[in-house]
Amino acid sequence: MGATGELITGNDFKRMAIGAYATFLREHEYINSLNVFPVPDGDTGTNMLLTLGAVAKALKEAPDTGIGTMCKRAADSAIMGARGNSGVILAQIFRGIARGLSGKDTATSSEIGKAFQYGVLYAYRAISRPVEGTILTVAKGIAKGARRAVRENLSFADILLQAVAAGKKELAKTPDMLPVLKSAGVVDAGGQGLIVFLTGCLEGLDGTAGPESNFDAALKMFAPEADFSMAHPYCTEFIVKPCNIAVGEARTQLEAMGDSLVIAEGDDILKIHIHTAHPGAILELAVTWGTLHDIKIDNMADQHRHVITNQKAKEKTAVISVAPGDGLAEIMSQLGAGIIIKGGQTMNPPVEDFIDAIHSGKAEQYIILPNNKNIVLACEQVKKLVGNSVEIVPATNVPQGLAALVAFSADEDIYSNSAKMKARLESVNAASVTIAVRDSIVDGRKVAAGSYIGVINNAVSVDADNLKTALVATVKKIYKPESELISLYFGADLSDDEANHLAEKLGEEFFEAVIELYNGGQAHYHFIISVE
Repeated sequence: MGATGELITGNDFKRMAIGAYATFLREHEYINSLNVFPVPDGDTGTNMLLTLGAVAKALKEAPDTGIGTMCKRAADSAIMGARGNSGVILAQIFRGIARGLSGKDTATSSEIGKAFQYGVLYAYRAISRPVEGTILTVAKGIAKGARRAVRENLSFADILLQAVAAGKKELAKTPDMLPVLKSAGVVDAGGQGLIVFLTGCLEGLDGTAGPESNFDAALKMFAPEADFSMAHPYCTEFIVKPCNIAVGEARTQLEAMGDSLVIAEGDDILKIHIHTAHPGAILELAVTWGTLHDIKIDNMADQHRHVITNQKAKEKTAVISVAPGDGLAEIMSQLGAGIIIKGGQTMNPPVEDFIDAIHSGKAEQYIILPNNKNIVLACEQVKKLVGNSVEIVPATNVPQGLAALVAFSADEDIYSNSAKMKARLESVNAASVTIAVRDSIVDGRKVAAGSYIGVINNAVSVDADNLKTALVATVKKIYKPESELISLYFGADLSDDEANHLAEKLGEEFFEAVIELYNGGQAHYHFIISVE
């Protein structure tokens, strides 16, 4: 590249992305271990792995094309497969790279360096309040390192090496930028993930990535697992470019031919998504508008989803709520949630699950309850993709989500509903009890692996050597003189008898409050607690 005239092709980019996934298969557990708190949901590495897996699967099946087209395919797959905050940020980096290389068959080192600058910009835009000392800081360092290497006319492999070296320097500084990292004695997990990503790209480029047999086996985690069906069984997607019809007229003509219609408009381009019983008729109509590209028709009766939907007539407004356990899913349904997506701690659902739920056609408008701080960013990406038919009520824990559902009315629009539901978020004090998965230092004190810990506002506030002590101490932290109700949602690790016994012991401490016990069924967390 540069002085040597080296060019990077679409096939080179494919090898890099697949190599990055193979490298993440080796390293993601180490990245998980960098989680600053000893809770069992340190899943930064897993979220980035699964996001990259969606990219790798899409590119492995893709024909050889120019680098611009290959990057666009990667970015689209990353966005739909993004899980957790770290996955969404990684997807935005892919999106920025695709923006910088749009329309190119091959790319020079200078062009790729500029494309990565776009990636960092898109990542920053995705975060409402960017924090230094995180993956974003490392991304900036990588971009600067790459830019310096480009100016020196190095080969692309050497540019990647320089970028990784610069990123590692910034990564080493992250504990000085975030006291919580210094206290825990770790660097930022997302930043480490970005270093692993680029290292994997280099290994993919030079052919030293992991064995393809391991890669193929790992991709089975993206295989569908449950049946899904509907009245209009064919999910039909295509692009019209150049296009000679206005988006409003296209919408008018298509609305009578199916449901779940989504039209994205660009410069002289329309991207269409529709569920229909007659995909051929849709395509025959669309071909009169211009040239068709990227046609995709899927029979959804043969596909598999991770979404549970109550099949009723189309409603004005429906709530999509994330539930970490079967019991909680049932409670949310009883409170009015129309669509439940399984997920939560250690299993953040991808953007695609929310898009699938919206495309089910259950309602005209949707309100999303993430019920987990690490799912909010993915939900924001859903809104960007779908538009004004979606609102987000940013519940960061299950008790907030349940409180918000109480204020929901299916007959009202998303704006009045979301306003009432957001107002309910602060009406509850929430906490959880789990087991520390490793030794750690929290607020200057040692918390031993195997201890029972109480988590409040995403921080470890209690540690004890038995579950009853941890439960009582945690409730005391969030209980107020005016509190009247303590709700306990017990997890899959407790039997009914054990949970009832612990609830009775808690009642002896808080005899003036009403204590309600529910089987939440969540993994890892013995209790999710709500005090109102």
